Amino acid sequence: MTAMALINILAQGILLGSLYALFAMGLSLMFGVMRLTNIAHGDFITLAAFGAISLLSLLGVRGPIAPWIALLSLLPIAFAVGYALQRLVLNNTLGKDPLPSLVVTFGISIVIQNVLMEIFTADPRAIETGGLNTQSIHVHQGLTVGVLPLIIFFVAISIAFLMQWLFAHTAIGRAFRATSDDGDTAKLMGVEANHVYALATAIAFVLIAIAGTLQGMRTTVAPADGPALLIYAFEAVIIGGMGSFWGTFAGGIVLGITQVIGFRIDPGWGIWCGHIVFLAMLVVRPQGFFPKTR
Repeated sequence: MTAMALINILAQGILLGSLYALFAMGLSLMFGVMRLTNIAHGDFITLAAFGAISLLSLLGVRGPIAPWIALLSLLPIAFAVGYALQRLVLNNTLGKDPLPSLVVTFGISIVIQNVLMEIFTADPRAIETGGLNTQSIHVHQGLTVGVLPLIIFFVAISIAFLMQWLFAHTAIGRAFRATSDDGDTAKLMGVEANHVYALATAIAFVLIAIAGTLQGMRTTVAPADGPALLIYAFEAVIIGGMGSFWGTFAGGIVLGITQVIGFRIDPGWGIWCGHIVFLAMLVVRPQGFFPKTR
């Protein structure tokens, strides 16, 4: 393998991995604050993509700027839905027993898939980007990168930086850390845990809306895509380390590079190679590369 071929594999793997990292950010946030594993996470990403598609049709806008307008319109909706879902439903499932939250989010997953199937049918859809998803930049002989994957990379790394800053340097971040470390003590100090949990999920849903919209811009989405997206997000979180946003970003990159190497060996090996690395991480270093440090 030539040096340029290796560089190309690394570049494409990093770009693919940044999408996986974006999928995983919301999952990492919800688990880090509430120890809640959201089985419906992938389905919410799919729902966000279809929400952006519906908003584009409703707003009637066209051209390269259209998906960004749809995304900006989707963000406050996602925030409100996330807050209401946590406050009215998921807060009632929190506790030492993880089973209630798993059952409830699994049920939500089934409902989302069936509702999307009923409304949009099983046909894959995509967000019209005005050709942005096919544009590329020629970096060097044998190395070309897509414009949209490059945008996704910068969005993912920006979100990782902002989320880590939010947790380390803001009052709401301190509330997140306090309720995560010891919810009972935080309540005694005047922190309203239910509100804090709802804010965490609202922010997670904003991240989900960003991930879903960019996924719909990059490729097609179908109502049944949710479980596969959940697996990619879960693997990125586990590989990187629970509760660390930079770890989640790194986990996504590792997963993306591994898959690209697998695809290079054989088109049918890419996804499988990613799963193998995930299983190996569980055996060798189950806490991930960068476990929670905040």
